Amino acid sequence: MAKRRKKLKLPLVYAPVGLVLSWAGGALGALAFRRTWLALRGEEDAPDALDRDRGWGEVLLAAAVQGAVFAVVRSAVDRTGATAIERSTGVWPTAGKGGRDQVGPTGAGPDAA
Repeated sequence: MAKRRKKLKLPLVYAPVGLVLSWAGGALGALAFRRTWLALRGEEDAPDALDRDRGWGEVLLAAAVQGAVFAVVRSAVDRTGATAIERSTGVWPTAGKGGRDQVGPTGAGPDAA
């Protein structure tokens, strides 16, 4: 019974840790994207969607690269944090199998009938 109670409380305790990890992941993602764009195009700044002097191809390429880099960094940071929590507590930090991207309450994700 105590283990069940621990499993229910851990996602609430993990929420502030997840917030800090998200902030750190965003900072790391921004740095990784800047370095990736510099390596790809040799430019310090990536084009913005409203940059009049850049073409559609450049803007969309920058958006695609930025999205991919942020997704990889976010997943790596989240997975590292969850693994560290599991190693220290013995419990995975999410209540269901859906994890962070699950829609709605536990069990009401995209696969729910």
